[in-house]
Amino acid sequence: MASIGVRWSTGMDEAALIRAAQAGDQDAFERLVRGYDQGVLRLAHRLLGASEEVQDVYQEAFLRVYKNLGQFRFDCSFQTWLYRIVTNLCLDSLRKKKVRREESSMIETAEGPRDRMDVVEDNHAVADPQRNLISVQLKDRIKSTLAGLTPRERMVFEMRHYEGMRLRAIGDALGTSEEAAKNCLFRATQKMRTALGDFV
Repeated sequence: MASIGVRWSTGMDEAALIRAAQAGDQDAFERLVRGYDQGVLRLAHRLLGASEEVQDVYQEAFLRVYKNLGQFRFDCSFQTWLYRIVTNLCLDSLRKKKVRREESSMIETAEGPRDRMDVVEDNHAVADPQRNLISVQLKDRIKSTLAGLTPRERMVFEMRHYEGMRLRAIGDALGTSEEAAKNCLFRATQKMRTALGDFV
């Protein structure tokens, strides 16, 4: 069964593409990659932030898929299996670099280093300075709260709220149960609510 959001340009469904790729069909493998490449990039970017690491995870994930596709047994969806590889690579990267690198989004200004998004001018005629300030403060609070979550909490929170994944799929991707993913999401959500208390 083809995963939601992936449209195949051929008459083959996802299972047929996987079987063809397992049999050595390079074109079928490339179609699989094209079907999931944007999802993998989005997920890695959400979890890591830094562009160099995102590209490394993207390449390593599809390299692992290529090497291990023969072991895929259809006992879960291909997307779940692929996302499990991506999240494990992201967790490894976060463990190795306890401090997340986000300097790629920083630029030097006359006032010192600033986030690129903070210096983008709002050219709307109805731009409200008060509202803009609150928006910037809220964005900063969310970013710092996400950075303070454990790597697993952050992954579960972002997979649920930014990728729109179901808890069962998140649990499968992280190699844990739906209940464990739910508990992890609850902890992350509580921390986020506490941190954003004065904004709501």
